[in-house]
Amino acid sequence: MANKQAPGIKTVVAASTAGTAFEWYDFFLYVPLAPILTKVFFSNLDPTTGYLMALLSFSVGFAFRPVGALLFGRVGDRIGRKATFLITMSMMGVATFAIGFIPNYSQIGIAAPIIFIGLRILQGLALGGEWGGAAIYIVEHVDANKRGAMSAWLGCSAAFGLAAALLVVLVTRDFIVGKEAFNDHGLWRIPFFFSAVLLAISLWIRLKLNESPVFSKMKEEGRRSERPYVDSFFDFKTGWKNGRKAILALFGIMVAQGAVWYCTFFYAQTFMEKFIKVDPKISSMVILGATAASVPLYLFFGRLSDRIGRKPVMLFGLVVMLAAYFPAFHMFEKFGNPALSTAAAASPVVVRADPADCHFQFDPVGKTIFLNSCDIATSTLSNAGVSYDREAAPAGSLAEVRVGQTVVAMDKAEGADLKALTASRNTIAGRVTTALKAAGYPEKADPAKTSSVGLFLVLLAMVVGATALYGPQAAALVEMFPANVRYTALSLPYHIGTGWIGGFLPALSFAIVTWRGNIYSGLWYSVFFTAVSLVVMLFFVKEMRGAPVD
Repeated sequence: MANKQAPGIKTVVAASTAGTAFEWYDFFLYVPLAPILTKVFFSNLDPTTGYLMALLSFSVGFAFRPVGALLFGRVGDRIGRKATFLITMSMMGVATFAIGFIPNYSQIGIAAPIIFIGLRILQGLALGGEWGGAAIYIVEHVDANKRGAMSAWLGCSAAFGLAAALLVVLVTRDFIVGKEAFNDHGLWRIPFFFSAVLLAISLWIRLKLNESPVFSKMKEEGRRSERPYVDSFFDFKTGWKNGRKAILALFGIMVAQGAVWYCTFFYAQTFMEKFIKVDPKISSMVILGATAASVPLYLFFGRLSDRIGRKPVMLFGLVVMLAAYFPAFHMFEKFGNPALSTAAAASPVVVRADPADCHFQFDPVGKTIFLNSCDIATSTLSNAGVSYDREAAPAGSLAEVRVGQTVVAMDKAEGADLKALTASRNTIAGRVTTALKAAGYPEKADPAKTSSVGLFLVLLAMVVGATALYGPQAAALVEMFPANVRYTALSLPYHIGTGWIGGFLPALSFAIVTWRGNIYSGLWYSVFFTAVSLVVMLFFVKEMRGAPVD
């Protein structure tokens, strides 16, 4: 039976982009809803641990993306590109829709977060098989001199998905049902239910596609890999060429991609809302504006890479980000909450404590309640968005917090049960909060003094770096690997970089801030991985523009 007429390149790009955008929408709904989901599924934990658990449940989906890359990479290399991303799309849609039905922790207890995390794992597995297939499908359809321009639409798909998630939440919460109903009466579930509509549209579009011509030809000629894992990563008889390329793709491109993109579009929002207390509506609008501005930049840098090469464009993005990290986040504080900067200059904060009394407050299972005096002091200050210095005190002494000239003595939390312990901890933390308020530290940013334009322009500088790295990336990765193992070999480094390095960035950066006491210290995570990729790409990654893909 003859194949149906092959779709044009515009249809190929539109279908691949729309489907990937839908998957990003499902995955990114967590970003604007994180504070609510913390209360819904982790209400049994103290605020700091609960927020960390919320960030970790966001990250768990990313953690399983490399597993999905291996699982669906093999399917894509053996069965085909089209069938694979139809499976991953359906799997993502069903998992997202189901999240909207999970009861609260108060209703079914520990089962609520367990079910929620299980569905996040399914989302991670699905996304692990999606992006690589879409990138390969586009590049295998287009002329060599248009690969960067056409595949850059996949960068736009991430922007479309994130923008859709932010916009649906913003419109539903602030313009349709109201904040109270959205936050307290379960209507936060609406954006999850809306994904069913997007799934139906995306499936309808993708069902119009044929198989990739490169895969079809390879199948006819009997050139498909019989052992995609071995041929991708353990082909020692041929000099381990593909395995070396996978390592270079990981450390030369993808660890930076995880650090750069997720710092720009995720951690920036966490920083604005959690540390400098910008109104969530303002921060969402700023992120939404920056996301919209990123679309033409992805296309510009993708097209530019067709002219001058993938490597110089991506190196430019890395250099821009290394130069921007710390200045940009300092400017976020200046434009977002100027009163915080004023108070910090007038009344600096110091925590004087026995170093043995201070812990790295990162508990992946969420069972530890940090009750030492130093831990209570540092978590209170971090939640207030206040940077502090540390001074060592004699062993065994209780911590004290100095706010300007005011000294606040701390105690250990005491109580007969968990409820009493939590109440005692909150009472002690309240002393610090009172001292901060007296010294002029704002509980939240004054919207009238927040410069949305200033925040947007600062974030836009970071967006330039992020899009320069991401725009040419799909073409560069597809061109690195041979067709018979491309799905597997490309997907694994991509999803380790974005899934593990990027996915755990918000949680680990927040934990670093709590540990070190400086609200900017979490940026060192991104700086480290960006610098690693800059060195590896500069000296070891070859330019692959125009390489044959069939």
